[in-house]
Amino acid sequence: MPKGSSMTIDETWRGLVRWAGAALAAAAFVAAGPVSAAPAHHKVLVVSVDGLDWRYLRDRDQLHLAIPNLRRLMGEGWTADGVIGVWPTVTWPSHTSILTGLRPDQHGVLGNQRPKEEGGDYYWTPSFIHGEPLWACAADAGLTTASVTWPVTKDAKITWDLPEYFRRRNGGSMDLATAASDATPGLVEGISAMFPSFPQQWIDDRTRTQAVLYLLKTKRPDLILLHLVDLDSEAHDQGPFEVNANAVMERTDALIGELARALPADYDLVVTSDHGFERLDHIANLGVLMAEAGVKGDLQPMGGVVVARDQAAAGFLRGLAAKGQDGLGREIPPAELARYAPKLAGAIAAFEPAPHYMFGRAETGPYLTAPRERGEHGFWPLRSDYRSIYIASGPGVPPGLGPTIEMVSLKARLAGLMGLHCRD
Repeated sequence: MPKGSSMTIDETWRGLVRWAGAALAAAAFVAAGPVSAAPAHHKVLVVSVDGLDWRYLRDRDQLHLAIPNLRRLMGEGWTADGVIGVWPTVTWPSHTSILTGLRPDQHGVLGNQRPKEEGGDYYWTPSFIHGEPLWACAADAGLTTASVTWPVTKDAKITWDLPEYFRRRNGGSMDLATAASDATPGLVEGISAMFPSFPQQWIDDRTRTQAVLYLLKTKRPDLILLHLVDLDSEAHDQGPFEVNANAVMERTDALIGELARALPADYDLVVTSDHGFERLDHIANLGVLMAEAGVKGDLQPMGGVVVARDQAAAGFLRGLAAKGQDGLGREIPPAELARYAPKLAGAIAAFEPAPHYMFGRAETGPYLTAPRERGEHGFWPLRSDYRSIYIASGPGVPPGLGPTIEMVSLKARLAGLMGLHCRD
């Protein structure tokens, strides 16, 4: 989740496709779980590592990453060849898509924070969600559930809930006092009794892991949702695939190893993520070039995409593209807009930024400006080499390497592992 994104990605967009349904729920077993007429019911621990781009795993040898636990899970379980995300490719919409199988414009969580005209606060509670999250489907089936700092779970009907709810942030860490104020009664006290180092000021990935270890040892819920955040924070600050982010990646692997070793035999372990990541070098302010050219048109830059709403702006963008303008990348085909962001489908033209660029909103000053952060996400879901991850391992999962899959398929895959038949 961005601490101070170079664009206000969260406020600008609302996109994406519904792929799950009854047919997909059945097909999901082929890629992620047991394939049988009567699949076994397994408990599942879902670990989402915020900002874990597929390239950390695919290019693990070139990056010289010491990630023995993820390497083992990939060898023993089923691994997708990357996951195509949803638009916008930011944290809270993506996590909600993972659990609902819906695009953000369908499930209603349109960014990390609500639009300014709605006050700009976070989408804290499930009251914003249209559709059935996996935890609600599990509860309806009489199963127990748990969540540790998973987005949009404040006041959720989850059996044991330590929600992603904060008033202060410190990188990927969130203040414990605010989360504890809305946690399931007795949960924080129980974790603290088992792990005396838990009640520090900040919830970080170490204490998030302690919370899950407590749940595994004392509650054994049928579904556990864990959101690890530190990698995303480091990649924003220092850039992805660099020494600092790689070090956090290795520490994350160690935490996943702790969880895997503590996992009872009847659990499947799923490791996934919410979006890819990219090094960011420049902000390209196309409005500056448009003003200098004297073109009057409706141009809407939104970080990972720029949209032309009229012919003047579309002609201007296409003219820049024909000249090979620095910062301007691929034109997004209309079929992609309709599939991933239906509300953009009426645009005359839409473009991605070139690699390591994002679009800014400035209309005066220099065309290229420095970004506030060295790494970013929020790019178009089909951006080249920009994917999240999905690994499933455990008694319900045949090993193998699968194709690239869609994020909106994950709810059905997880429900399949648990033997659930969800409404959506």
